[in-house]
Amino acid sequence: MTDAYLLVPTAPPLVDYLRLRRAAGLSVRSPEQAGPALENSWAFCHVVSTSGEVAAMGRIIGDGGWYFHVADMATLPDHQRRGLGRRVLEWLLAQVDERAPAGALVNLIADPPGQPLYEKLGFRWVGPDAVGMTLNRP
Repeated sequence: MTDAYLLVPTAPPLVDYLRLRRAAGLSVRSPEQAGPALENSWAFCHVVSTSGEVAAMGRIIGDGGWYFHVADMATLPDHQRRGLGRRVLEWLLAQVDERAPAGALVNLIADPPGQPLYEKLGFRWVGPDAVGMTLNRP
């Protein structure tokens, strides 16, 4: 990450969170969904450019004991390929290393654009006999 960016160890403002999710191609969420996500994450950080724009973010949800899930990894298209995603993920993983008991399990859902980064940082595919599943409630 260059000096043109600052990692901030908190959730971004609600409006920036929603804007960044949309611009990065993540699912659109309502303010009613996003507010609790910002308040209740186990760890959250965002990256701000020198112009003040929130350019990237990521968070971890988890139980604080052994189970942690990386979520909302997003970088604005104009700021990609500058190491921001790597810096966010490294910071999040450092939080697990520093704050969680030994033996923590960290998982994520790996969208294609992020897969090379996740693999470089040690994430491995679950295996041929296990797949992720999702259930969207009405």
